[in-house]
Amino acid sequence: MANGDTSFFGDLLGTIAERGRALLEGRERRPAGAIRAANIVELCEQLLSGRGEASGVALAREILILYRALKTGERVAFFEALAETFGPDKARLDKAIAAYAATSSERSLAELHAASEPRRQELIRRLNLAPSATATLVAMRASLLDVMTRRPDLGNLDRDFTHLFTSWFNRGFLVLRRIDWSTPANVLEKIIRYEAVHEIRDWNDLRARVDSPDRRCYAFFHPALVDEPLIFVEVALTRDIPDAIAPILIEKREALDPANAKTAVFYSISNCQKGLGGVTFGNFLIKQVVEEISREFPKLTTFVTLSPVPGFRAWLDGERRNEASIALTNADRTALEGLDAPGLAEDEARKKALRPVLGALAAHYFLIARSAKGKPLDPVARFHLGNGARLERINLFGDMSAKGIRQAAGLMVNYRYIPEDIEENHEAFFDKAEVVASPAVKKLLRPETQQKALTVAASN
Repeated sequence: MANGDTSFFGDLLGTIAERGRALLEGRERRPAGAIRAANIVELCEQLLSGRGEASGVALAREILILYRALKTGERVAFFEALAETFGPDKARLDKAIAAYAATSSERSLAELHAASEPRRQELIRRLNLAPSATATLVAMRASLLDVMTRRPDLGNLDRDFTHLFTSWFNRGFLVLRRIDWSTPANVLEKIIRYEAVHEIRDWNDLRARVDSPDRRCYAFFHPALVDEPLIFVEVALTRDIPDAIAPILIEKREALDPANAKTAVFYSISNCQKGLGGVTFGNFLIKQVVEEISREFPKLTTFVTLSPVPGFRAWLDGERRNEASIALTNADRTALEGLDAPGLAEDEARKKALRPVLGALAAHYFLIARSAKGKPLDPVARFHLGNGARLERINLFGDMSAKGIRQAAGLMVNYRYIPEDIEENHEAFFDKAEVVASPAVKKLLRPETQQKALTVAASN
């Protein structure tokens, strides 16, 4: 949707809201501003009562205006009300259960399904009628996520947001656009702000990433969030698969002629909207970027990431504290003391001693260790494996920045996207929880550690 079209529909909705507001105030004979002073929960009940569309748009707008003015404590109270009083209509649900038990008809089943839906889902849908409501609702969920760190009892409300957002932000609605130096400044500013993997220091650094002949940046947008990127991907064109991030991030370097590039490296993938955290945009997002860049550079033969491993150091430290760890030997524990002292980046002797130990433990982390749900522990691994990549290579000391050492003991990995294997790898991950990995990665895994893991799994 073009910006002009978006502006037109936004103005149209605004006009409807203003007319509906006038109708609403006139019908209820309230003075101007009385609606704004009404209790926000009461207005939500009114919105669900089935008024006409014009007054519904006006009410939705009023509720969102009032919500944006709420302070933190008031927002918590609002979330509590949504969770406690806008669940399923129990009387309707009981009646639907009884009807289905009596008839088991398609009609009674449909009514049972409708009656079991929490009322707050329909409330959120109606709130989304207001102009620019989607952005406010995404921000609302971001606030909810902040609150849930101490209020897990609001999880039902969060699940309703996630359920609706998963439909609203389906990949079929997303638009892929290239980001370059001609992109509007307000979008470029957001790229700087949202970069979550490798900080963009300033405008010169940004220009080196989006305007160099051997660099590309692509972002996914949604028509309801004008000029708000949802996720963006930074790409480096190289001859070979890189094993370290520092050479890619060098601002003043000799650019490679894209005609000589054989490899596209996705070195930074950032989610931009906190309120969409945990919402699956659909799989194969990277495949879409692969297809886009292949059209421009058909001679590219290899598509890989150079990815961080944000959970590795925390897992490793946990295993070191666990005396019953099946991953670590006594010799490992001694060798890993080399991680504890500062100055690792410059200490080649320590890195040499750590290399075989970290390689074996990294292979265990990716290929053996699992969450309670049976998935890989690393969130970046789950993203790329779910998108159909294979774990291609483990790069020891690929990121020797302070952040890289703190989060991953310097570890980085390459995930490889082979276009003809993407769907098969995706199915293997979701159907069998299989981590598709190259022979080089599998070779790092100690046979005795793998046997221990199989024995523990069998005993459970």
